[in-house]
Amino acid sequence: MRSQAPRSVVAEARDTLQGVPAPPVWLRWLPVLYVAAILAIEPVTPVQWPVSFLLIALPVVAAFTIGPAGVAAVTLFTVAFEGVLAGTPCCAGRSVGYLWDRHYVASYLSTALVGALGTALAAHRKRQEKQLVHAASATEALMRTLLRPLPHEVGHVLTAGLYRPAEAGTMIGGDLFDIRATRSGERAIIGDVRGKGLQAVRTVADVLGGFRQAAYEPGDLGQVCARLESRMAREAAEIPDDELFVTAALIEYDPLAHRVTVINHGHIEPVLISRGEVTTLSGPPSLPLGLGSLADESPVPVHHRFLRGDVLLLCTDGLIEARDVTGAFYPLLDRLRDRFAGAPTPEPIDVIEFLNTDLPAHARALHDDVAALAISPHERQ
Repeated sequence: MRSQAPRSVVAEARDTLQGVPAPPVWLRWLPVLYVAAILAIEPVTPVQWPVSFLLIALPVVAAFTIGPAGVAAVTLFTVAFEGVLAGTPCCAGRSVGYLWDRHYVASYLSTALVGALGTALAAHRKRQEKQLVHAASATEALMRTLLRPLPHEVGHVLTAGLYRPAEAGTMIGGDLFDIRATRSGERAIIGDVRGKGLQAVRTVADVLGGFRQAAYEPGDLGQVCARLESRMAREAAEIPDDELFVTAALIEYDPLAHRVTVINHGHIEPVLISRGEVTTLSGPPSLPLGLGSLADESPVPVHHRFLRGDVLLLCTDGLIEARDVTGAFYPLLDRLRDRFAGAPTPEPIDVIEFLNTDLPAHARALHDDVAALAISPHERQ
């Protein structure tokens, strides 16, 4: 059994926020290509066509990729280079007298002015990049507070989690998961908030806060769901938002009975990997959290055997709705069967690591947040 805690995608996303992404290669080389193009055009154009005037734009071109000091240096180089092209017979076919021609002097002054503007533009870009890094770091800290990294063990189960926001380079998303060890057993939740952006983050915070409180209070899993339903109703009234809801699946593991109880609030059915077989744990669905007032009956809990060696996978719809280049959805059950059918008994981290590598191979870009939580009974219980 592994002792190293799984490295969650929350941690991976944190690493991507340590600095501003580098510009593409073609943009970094654009100033050089720009000068090369002018040098290629200059010899084949008539003398009366001062192609070197195009160099006036070079400082602005450089301002997209380098800092203010670099733009200032490029400006000095550009003015000197314009002088070379203006008054060097061997390079441009013009006499030295052109060097101080009023048109070329105007070109030098224009280049200096454009260089000053380019330097200011580069300085402004650098400030914005620093602000972006600061905002991204603050967002990451917020999301890490909400989606806390899962320990390798929680009570009587092993755990592993996966979180991939749809917006690359950010941590803002509307998916959530958590697991707690309580006197009633290990209780977990996974959910998907309707909506995007900061409003979704607010709802994520509210749901996770409600779950972390309700999970420890007396009562069965149905009462935990009822408390979350009440909290969602208060949240919807405060915003206000009559269409605020969260699809969620809540589970409770009883280590003495070797049984897992599932209550599904309009969410994707959990997947059980057991003895080389991959199946969904079907049951009567209920309305999403926040819409409970529209139902006449309470959610129905469903019980399933959950033994050592089994892995229960909870995920959000961003996983199964990820599309490849042909538009095909990610075939979760088929991929799990191909990987784990007939294979040695996996641990939760094995399932999560597989999804973490297989999903990007299927879908190059995500259009929805992805969250997954895998648990397995601890072999030492």
